[in-house]
Amino acid sequence: MSIKDDKAHAVSDAAAGKKGGGTILLFFILGFAASMVLGWVVFPQLLYSTKSQPFDFNHALHNEEVGDCESCHFFRQDGTFSGVPSLAQCTDCHADVLGESQDEAVFVQQYVHPEREVPWRVYSRQPDCVFFSHAAHVIKAKMDCATCHGDIGTSTSLKPYQENRITGYSRDIWGQSIAGFKTHTYDRMKMDDCAQCHEQAVEAARQAEMMDPVTRHFRQEIAPMIYPLDRQAAVGSSVQTQRDACFVCHK
Repeated sequence: MSIKDDKAHAVSDAAAGKKGGGTILLFFILGFAASMVLGWVVFPQLLYSTKSQPFDFNHALHNEEVGDCESCHFFRQDGTFSGVPSLAQCTDCHADVLGESQDEAVFVQQYVHPEREVPWRVYSRQPDCVFFSHAAHVIKAKMDCATCHGDIGTSTSLKPYQENRITGYSRDIWGQSIAGFKTHTYDRMKMDDCAQCHEQAVEAARQAEMMDPVTRHFRQEIAPMIYPLDRQAAVGSSVQTQRDACFVCHK
């Protein structure tokens, strides 16, 4: 084989190598794109199932009739929050069908007359191990309900309830974006969202406390001797209890 033939073979091999490398890169890009589509688009659709409520509910109409949210969602004398209204609260007005709404007819016929509680699917239901005090946030911190729940008081119908097939909880807990992105405070109810708000509130409270000489002495002189360095910033991280242990939120 001549030198000319050797050079021709070398050029051919180099071209084949470049072609093979390009093919591998192309397959990598296509595989990466397909995995992104499956992970961010297809998987969320398969992860959640859409379930309907027992019947529809018009918050705007009821707000016009009763005047405010507290008529149905109120605090008891012991400070606990009533949450979803019981059947007894509804029967004060709906002992019988009042209008022409098919949803009201379903409510009266299937739940009021048989005296059955309505099995509402609660969008904000948390695991049993999570403790949340509405009184601490609404009464003490003066938070608006819409901050976490959105402006549901003006809605004329209930949104679809999307249930996680694995955990059984509502999609409202994780949020619509599986990546965790959000544009409103009520887009999701994860611990990260609680922590973000609490960090801001605690920092504001800490700045106010530092104006007090006793508190300033504790923060600067006593806390470093009691708490490890990595925990000093979290001392009193709960606005309500001034404690930083896990049991503040998790029972």
